[in-house]
Amino acid sequence: MNITVATVTDQVFPLNVSEDLELENLKAFCEVESGVPANQIQLTFNGQPLNDDKKTLKEYGIKDGDMLFMQQGPVQQGFLPSQAPPMAGGAVGAGLPSFDFSNIQVPHGAAASSSNSSRLSAASSDNPAVIREMLLADPSALSLLKQNNPRLSDALTSGSLERFAQVLKEQQEAKAEQERLRLRMLNADPFDSEAQRLIAEEIRKKNIEANMEAAMEYNPETFGTVVMLYINCRVNGHPVKAFIDSGAQTTIMSSECAERCNIMRLVDQRWSGYAKGVGIQRIIGRVHMVQIQIEKDFLTSSFSILEQQKMDMLLGLDMLKRHQVRHLFSRLLVC
Repeated sequence: MNITVATVTDQVFPLNVSEDLELENLKAFCEVESGVPANQIQLTFNGQPLNDDKKTLKEYGIKDGDMLFMQQGPVQQGFLPSQAPPMAGGAVGAGLPSFDFSNIQVPHGAAASSSNSSRLSAASSDNPAVIREMLLADPSALSLLKQNNPRLSDALTSGSLERFAQVLKEQQEAKAEQERLRLRMLNADPFDSEAQRLIAEEIRKKNIEANMEAAMEYNPETFGTVVMLYINCRVNGHPVKAFIDSGAQTTIMSSECAERCNIMRLVDQRWSGYAKGVGIQRIIGRVHMVQIQIEKDFLTSSFSILEQQKMDMLLGLDMLKRHQVRHLFSRLLVC
């Protein structure tokens, strides 16, 4: 379930946790997010302090979408969040690494939660070697890091502690600068043009994050890698791997492939020109008719011969429509 934790310094962070999570383990998550030691964290729900660390969130009546209030130091019974004293200066965000652990899914069960909490508590260390070892030992965290922070992931997998420490330090400094700008925004005159610009930028970032979270939840396949579609065929009796591209207007072939297939002698240079798309390439000419064999089927096609083309052959929309080759897609081969 998703809950939200707010602090007296207007810091708000969401947590995805299990209803069976014990309060002491929830405090460990709050320690990672806020930098306040877990033994100094006091959580309040509906104006009532939560004092029993062994009780689960379900036992406290906390449900999906609820908000908890967090402060540093003990809270007396009936003490309202609006009366809470401010946290010690510099507690928020102090010494935290730039990697965000709030998206790590908490497994169900107290034993698994305790194990994850221990690893998350270790992340609060300033030692890059400790953070690096923790990430390398946790495949799920490594996968999240690769998706959300590719630059730090590349530094981690490079095997160089110096490079990892440098990238981590740069990102920590960038995060600290963002926090300073946020505090400046909160304390500035709301009618100041610079403050309004920072507020608009903060709203934009939150909208982007919300849009990405919704996409990851409802359309996770959009974050996967799309494989290019190729088929094996023969042109003039020579084996060629052809790329299927229904977005290409014409079927094309590289001059090197045309040489291998022994059809350069058929190029009509009256059809020379330039192909424009992502870039511009010179068209040497056109071969008006060549036989293509796809498994047991024999088809004919024309080719525009390009002077510099990395792909050997590209089957365009003209070829696909002419022969209505829907059956080709049942024979696609992934390279």
